[in-house]
Amino acid sequence: MKRGKIPYSPEELDWIKTRATMDRREMHAQFCSRFARTDVSLQNLNALCKRNGWLTGRTGRFAKGLIPANKGQRMPFNANSAKTQFKKGHRAGRARALYKPVGTERITRAGYVERKINDDLPLQARWRAVHLIRWEAANGPVPDGHCLKCIDGDKTNTDPSNWLSIPRALLPRLNGRWVSLSYDAAEPELRPYLLAVAKLHHATREARKGKPSAADASKRSADARTIRPQETSNQLK
Repeated sequence: MKRGKIPYSPEELDWIKTRATMDRREMHAQFCSRFARTDVSLQNLNALCKRNGWLTGRTGRFAKGLIPANKGQRMPFNANSAKTQFKKGHRAGRARALYKPVGTERITRAGYVERKINDDLPLQARWRAVHLIRWEAANGPVPDGHCLKCIDGDKTNTDPSNWLSIPRALLPRLNGRWVSLSYDAAEPELRPYLLAVAKLHHATREARKGKPSAADASKRSADARTIRPQETSNQLK
C-alpha cells in the first residue's frame, strides 16, 4: 500500500531549509530529536530537500587547487591486503601465459617482422620492426617525412639492402591510388619503373608547389656538412 504524503509544519520546513547544507545524517538526527518525528526517515528528508531545491552545495568533486588530506602519505601496511598485492616483476595466470621475453620476434598481420625490445610501457613501445632496426643500424635514423619501402615485396626479408627510404608522399602512388597497378602487386621487373615514375611525379608536384625535391634537400644537407667546418675554421683565424 502506497504511503500518503508526509505533513510538515511551517516551523519544521523553515528549520530544514536553514540547515540544508548540513550533513544529511546529522541533520536528520537533530530534526527527529527536536521535533519528535519518528515517522520521517533519512530518505524522506532527502527527498523533501531535493523537491524544494535545498541542496548541500557539495558536488562530490575535488575543487581545483584543493590538496587531498592524504597527499604524500603511504598506505599503512596491512598483512591481509599485502598477500593479494602485485609484486614487482611478478606475473601469474593469463599474464604469465601471454608473456614474451625480450628478443622474441613475431610477424604482424601486415606481414612485417617485429622484435620485442623491452618490457616498458606503453605496450606499443615494446615491439619494433626488425627491418627498421637493421636499416637504422646501417644507415642512421630515417629522415623526417620519410619511411622505408620494401623493394622485393617480401616484408619478412629484413636485410637493409631490401629497404629503401622514400618520402611518405610516394606511398599513395606506389599503393596504386592513381594507377591501376600497385608496386607490391607488380611483377619484379616492373617495380623499378613504377618506383621511378612515382618519384618523377612526386618531384614534379613538389616543384609546382615551390618546394625542393628530396634529392635537392639531401644535396644541400651534404653541402652544409662540408662547408660548416671551413666556415668555423675561418671564424677562428
